[in-house]
Amino acid sequence: MAGNAFKAALARGDKQVGLWLSMAQTYSAEICASCGFQWLLIDGEHAPNDVRSMLAQLQVVAAYPVQPVVRAVAGDPVLIKQLLDIGAQNLLVPMVDTAEQARRLVAATRYPPLGMRGVGAAAARAARFGARLDYVEVADDEVCLLVQAETATALGNLVEICAVDGVHGVFIGPADLAASMGHRGRPGHPEVQAAIAAGIKTIVASGKAAGILTADQTLARHYLELGATFVAVGIDVVLLAQAARKLAGDFGLGASASLAAAGASAY
Repeated sequence: MAGNAFKAALARGDKQVGLWLSMAQTYSAEICASCGFQWLLIDGEHAPNDVRSMLAQLQVVAAYPVQPVVRAVAGDPVLIKQLLDIGAQNLLVPMVDTAEQARRLVAATRYPPLGMRGVGAAAARAARFGARLDYVEVADDEVCLLVQAETATALGNLVEICAVDGVHGVFIGPADLAASMGHRGRPGHPEVQAAIAAGIKTIVASGKAAGILTADQTLARHYLELGATFVAVGIDVVLLAQAARKLAGDFGLGASASLAAAGASAY
């Protein structure tokens, strides 16, 4: 776990295509890890994950050349400490509206004197349970902190958020942004899409990495062309639902696959 390949790729500007993991299961996580995606998001906000289930998924995907990103349920410094200790180098934190929030998150990811992360490396998976003798000296540099801008307020503060030292990327959340702008359930609305495009350009201009999630392949390619660096192009739960409903529909059973497609459009 020495170094951070995902952070280095973002710093180089390499495009990283990923997949969202919401099943909270090691078996499905390993299946997705074997598919060739460059990063996988282990979701703690909208999936039934806890620290133990996230740990288990980090362990199974470690056998594959894919980079895991862990989304915390919230920017709680205590939870961030646990996620870092179990080996989550890449953190995505939702609902960051201000630069002050971003600065507090940076402090939570760094050891003193630069931050407030508790020192427990001897018992941490991140330090190979004490085998990485230099861990506390290099850990701050190995963390990749990604914050989510998903409200109109956050986009209004985007320049200041991007200017925070220790924030390495900003992820735009289309669904919550659409709701914040009065277009709940319609992230494809022209006003929302215009705000997303402007946001990506602002993030890229700041020198930080821009990220987003969409199940629409055309939109995903559009975001990459705009300069987004890390783009998730699907969600495991939605992919399973779509495939299962289509198969049932092919035999005249159950709900139409269009229901799953409609659900995917909310992202």
